[in-house]
Amino acid sequence: MSVPAIPGLSVSAASAAGAYGRVDAGQAPSMEGFGNALTQALQGVVDTGHTADTKSAEAIAGTGTANLTDVVTAVNRAELALQTTSAIRDRVVQAYQDIMKMPI
Repeated sequence: MSVPAIPGLSVSAASAAGAYGRVDAGQAPSMEGFGNALTQALQGVVDTGHTADTKSAEAIAGTGTANLTDVVTAVNRAELALQTTSAIRDRVVQAYQDIMKMPI
């Protein structure tokens, strides 16, 4: 079973349990994996935006099979993906600022 967390990125229960087991055993997660996860998530957001642009252009030009419902759905998905990305960015910046305010 796969639960989509961010457009273009999904985590299965087995991989989550495996990651938890590695951390519990004292093995630190690799930064390469985290970087790859962020790259995949951002690429999913970009791809969603490109899909919305393509559907909109097809509808305006009257070519392709894009109808109004497809265009609105694609644009709403792109908007939601962008809002999610912005919210995550804001949380990361806030966490960084909170860490920088901590006394040493």
